[in-house]
Amino acid sequence: MSYALITPPGEEPVSLDEAKMFMRLDGNEEDDVVTALIVAAREYLESVTGLSLVTQTWRLYRDSWPQSGMISLAHGPVQAVTKVTAYDGDGEATEVALDAARLDGRARPARLYLPGMGGWRARTNGIEVDFIAGFGGAAAVPEVAKQAILRHVAHMFVFRGAVGPDQQPAGAPEGYDRLVAPLKAWRL
Repeated sequence: MSYALITPPGEEPVSLDEAKMFMRLDGNEEDDVVTALIVAAREYLESVTGLSLVTQTWRLYRDSWPQSGMISLAHGPVQAVTKVTAYDGDGEATEVALDAARLDGRARPARLYLPGMGGWRARTNGIEVDFIAGFGGAAAVPEVAKQAILRHVAHMFVFRGAVGPDQQPAGAPEGYDRLVAPLKAWRL
């Protein structure tokens, strides 16, 4: 089982202007650096929380479908499953009808029930599930996520001379883990 990002977010949860205002930066000499740090901070936050913040499209690859007919989808919240494709042993693709599918996109992880797929076996990565994930546009992203990104950008900006933007994040600000704790999925 693996995931591939098909369509990245069309915008960042935090704008360049918001980040510059937060850091009290004037001028535009550092705009490229700050923009790169915003992307790094969002990607880091998404990796530690398992969330997709702004709408993006993902593809899950599976070798088989569980007997129960239920699979989990990471990178939630999941807005919609757009397509399920199953490949037979000869590599012939069949698009699976989603009429009877049930999606619990807000669960952590999201769950997709697809009757009739239970026990389907395919060759390696022979089942593809395309889905749209994220809270929506930047305005729909939880404020705590935006604050975490802003604080992380500021932290990385301070160390920009020691660690280049392409090697970020080199660290997280003090209290970052406590700030993002409500966004994480907890397992028992």
